[in-house]
Amino acid sequence: MKSPDTLDVAAHCARAALAMMERHKVPPHPENYAIWYAYVAGRNPELTAAIDAILASGKKFTTKVNDELYERFAVFPQDTAELREVGQRVEEAVGRVLEYLSNANQGTSNYGAALEDFSGKLADGPSAAGLSELISGILSETKVMAELNRQLEQRLENSSNEIARLRNHLDDLKREASTDALTQLANRKLFDHSLNLAVLDARASDAPLSLLMIDIDHFKQFNDTYGHQLGDQVLKLVARSLTEIAQAKDTAARYGGEEFAVILPATSLDKSVEVAEAIRSQVSTKRLTNRRTGQVLGQVTLSIGAAVLRPDDAPEVLVHRADEAMYLAKRDGRNRVKSEAHLENPLTDAAK
Repeated sequence: MKSPDTLDVAAHCARAALAMMERHKVPPHPENYAIWYAYVAGRNPELTAAIDAILASGKKFTTKVNDELYERFAVFPQDTAELREVGQRVEEAVGRVLEYLSNANQGTSNYGAALEDFSGKLADGPSAAGLSELISGILSETKVMAELNRQLEQRLENSSNEIARLRNHLDDLKREASTDALTQLANRKLFDHSLNLAVLDARASDAPLSLLMIDIDHFKQFNDTYGHQLGDQVLKLVARSLTEIAQAKDTAARYGGEEFAVILPATSLDKSVEVAEAIRSQVSTKRLTNRRTGQVLGQVTLSIGAAVLRPDDAPEVLVHRADEAMYLAKRDGRNRVKSEAHLENPLTDAAK
């Protein structure tokens, strides 16, 4: 049973979370409540910093913002439990290996003592009958040692196979935890981690680093008109194009909702615009068709913003600038690419 103090704290956090959600017009869904309870309780410094930044900016907690917070910071108990179980199984397997080695060491010690005893008795000059008995005894000890070695080899092989299977399972869990289930691209958590590393690498190597922020045009209309199943197909279509065009060094991610991102290490701003145009062009050639009736349902287009890392940029600043360029592409008519250069000089296109 929990102590009254713990219950009091939990009740206080619950009331404070609901009050803040009401104040900021956040729907009291279980997912949103989990995030705001964790914020009030101060359990996750990164979550606290993220919500504080939104509050300071004056942005509204839209459905998209709420979904992104949940995707970035929610902890899924089933994943945690499975990781804990695999970790325990690895610990048990390693414990068995240590036990096997301990037993083998004891067997080796016994065998060494038997050989030493045999050597001592030989030095005493045994009779023929005594020598035959000694040889029989050492042969018996040798057979025991051989059997122990055979068992040890088999047990170590079994344990090695089990540990290899568990390691593969952990790799699968790690991959699932960092992959968007629908599109199989990197999820938001992996994107954040990859971008942080890419920024550090770019500064260490003095190489350019560019970022694309991508949004599907009129995506809500697809969902409202044709349903979420078609919306999912649109998301998968865009993800396939990103995978086909992105290189091995790049990281394509589902940033949240209908928004995607591509991290482009060692890529200048001009080159990133070329990559963005290739993505936009490939997706825009696709037509959504009802396979049963043959009816053309519409065209998928993208608005893309590109930005390049500056010397003093934090990762979130780079994201913000690429995002601003993407919104400029939407304001200018959608189905186009804008770079951060257009933010500084909106007449760039007209001047060309």
